[in-house]
Amino acid sequence: MVIEREEMQKIASSYDVDSITIGVLGSHSAEEVGVSAKAIGFSTAVICQKGRETLYAKYNKHLFNHIFVLDKFSDMVNPEVQERLRELNTIFIPNRSFSVYVGYDNIENELRIPLYGNRMMLRAEERNTPRNQYWLLEKAGIKIPKKFDSPEEIDRLVIVKVQQKHKPLERAFFYASSPEEYYRKAEELIGKEVIDEKGLEKARIEEYVLGQKFNANFQGWALMDIFGDFDLVGFDDRKQTNLHGVLSLPARDQLSFNVPIKNEEIGHYGLTMRESKKPMVYDAAERFRRICEKEYPPGMIGLFALQGAVAYDPEDPAQKRLAFYVFDVSPRIPGCPCVGPTSPEMRRLTIKYKQLLSRYGLDRIYAPMDLPMLEIKYAAENSMLERIVT
Repeated sequence: MVIEREEMQKIASSYDVDSITIGVLGSHSAEEVGVSAKAIGFSTAVICQKGRETLYAKYNKHLFNHIFVLDKFSDMVNPEVQERLRELNTIFIPNRSFSVYVGYDNIENELRIPLYGNRMMLRAEERNTPRNQYWLLEKAGIKIPKKFDSPEEIDRLVIVKVQQKHKPLERAFFYASSPEEYYRKAEELIGKEVIDEKGLEKARIEEYVLGQKFNANFQGWALMDIFGDFDLVGFDDRKQTNLHGVLSLPARDQLSFNVPIKNEEIGHYGLTMRESKKPMVYDAAERFRRICEKEYPPGMIGLFALQGAVAYDPEDPAQKRLAFYVFDVSPRIPGCPCVGPTSPEMRRLTIKYKQLLSRYGLDRIYAPMDLPMLEIKYAAENSMLERIVT
């Protein structure tokens, strides 16, 4: 049975607001959550999977007051674990690993822990579910790359996004310019067990956008009457294994061996964007916020990202007009630790929220994750937790 928001609001309203615990799954961006939560004075809890707990239980145990080591991440839905989390007054922060390893059915039907974020939007990240991220982008009127429904339609350079066979969290992209090239490369990757037929059937084929990639990261406020609509927190791009290793070689050496390319994200680096081009990014975020409020009320709560590229608009024959194309959405914390030290937006946000920061003994916004903590802190102090959870 689908968990109703009202049930989570009731639980959150019963919490001891002086003893809120911030919970996170021990993967993806748990360190970011732990640092920001502790900085503002929250207790913290991390859910770890046996064999993957060392980073959190040994090297970063100073970030977490409560460390749960379970046989599987999905065991966090066990009644005794949930009961303990509620006793700790836990507000849980969803990340990508949470969606994948705990699973949407568990999150939507079994996990009775209030989430800071939109519980029902997490599934929209998947490309093969109804009312998914692409459906939202199209309804919002945001530019997205042209989609091809079958390999036979390929008439230009495309990128094929396929889930890896042995790593459900990662994808193994490949590129093709014709149906023949598509089938040849797909067969090679299947033969090397990088992907399988099942994954290929669900793959998305879309035009490759020739432009600079920008992952635009935002904070969407639940308490809009207090904080406003949303804030841009900065831009990043990803380093990927083994793609960037191949690209670091001279062209003649790249052509001398045949290795399947994997777009497996291994790191991040910060970017800045020309101020004259930022308005189109703000416009995309505003459109996305409005469509999410309509289709997935209460809308996008917390950090989210529109991953895309700035490229020349193909509808402009003179190639003078640039556009922001979005080809992926992160409807939860994106996990972009580089944005804190590299984004000039951090100083702007420090000025914007100076009065509130000083109220909590903070001197500045150090990282994007500080913003969700600021809203949770304010909501707890003002008996508004029910407005920020689902």
